[in-house]
Amino acid sequence: VQLQASGGGLVQAGGSLRLSCAMSGSFFSLYAMGWYRQAPGNERELVARISSGGSSDYKDSVKGRFTISRDNAQNTVYLQMNRLKPEDTAVYYCWTRVAVTQYWGRGTQVTVSS
Repeated sequence: VQLQASGGGLVQAGGSLRLSCAMSGSFFSLYAMGWYRQAPGNERELVARISSGGSSDYKDSVKGRFTISRDNAQNTVYLQMNRLKPEDTAVYYCWTRVAVTQYWGRGTQVTVSS
């Protein structure tokens, strides 16, 4: 399993970005997918996660602003981020778990300027 994330960048506060993560390998539709982030000096934290059945959960601070979705035909998970805030600045990592093994993408930088 390999995860390739893209879509990060620099945006002003209040702006939007969409992150994408493509997964190589088979049976994408069977796996939960998620996005984590890590800001300098902080631990990596869960931002959003979507189950194989399409149910999702979010970190409280992003509820109502971020939306996670998946396209099983494209083996891709998305994170639509609206009304971005400077505190959303972090490296964002795509995640999945296959059986007991967790996989991480390389990370994509999101920087929100005030």
